[in-house]
Amino acid sequence: MLLAIDVGNTETKLGFFADGDDEVIKSWRITTEARRTADELGTLFTQLFATASIDASAIENIVIASVVPRLDSALEVACERYFGVLPTFFKAHKQSLMAVRTARPEEVGADLVAVAIGAQQRYGSPLIIISYGTATVFMAISAQNEYLGVAIAPGINISIDALVSRTAKLPQIALEAAGDAIGRDTISALQSGIIYGFVGQTEALVERFRKEMGVDARVVATGGLASVVAKHCSVIDDVSPHLSLFGLRAFHHASR
Repeated sequence: MLLAIDVGNTETKLGFFADGDDEVIKSWRITTEARRTADELGTLFTQLFATASIDASAIENIVIASVVPRLDSALEVACERYFGVLPTFFKAHKQSLMAVRTARPEEVGADLVAVAIGAQQRYGSPLIIISYGTATVFMAISAQNEYLGVAIAPGINISIDALVSRTAKLPQIALEAAGDAIGRDTISALQSGIIYGFVGQTEALVERFRKEMGVDARVVATGGLASVVAKHCSVIDDVSPHLSLFGLRAFHHASR
């Protein structure tokens, strides 16, 4: 059994795969906390597994993509101490499944390339992948399976937090569009501006990406807030929440 761990700046995703199975058996999202110790991580993981009736002793391999270097040592110790497994760390510029054609490949986040590999494995190429997380990241994958580059914009929650924190009378809102673009009260006005604003951003950047790529690339969305935008957006072809985990699984199998 394989445990895939994607450590992002805001959330950490965990997913179990059985041998020979392409789908995630069970997955979780937990808050990323850079100060957690190995024992805290090990205890948290084993508790999650226990609630899902998953035997931790069945874990044979662990692969990790991390953009939080402070946690790497604690994660490694936790995996060895609690599961008896030395984890493999996925490094974007060292993997061989997808060529990274950016100006500085060593600067590309492991999580983004894991997402790109997972998407390409499931949908083929060319592709435009949109990850709605802490940041909203648009990724371009060529027909030759090359990671061409990205566009990075503030994420939905960051945008809401910035707006509310600087405007005393604006309330926190639910992430859903009220229907009409013209809001008739404060809540519906905020919902319209935020949701349809991100929809417009998505449609505009996809159009520019396709023009620069010279191909009508398929568009796949991922991340915790992908479905919020996708249901109002005409250019998103599919939503897949576990692309980074699929990419880590592909990397693990290619490395065996």
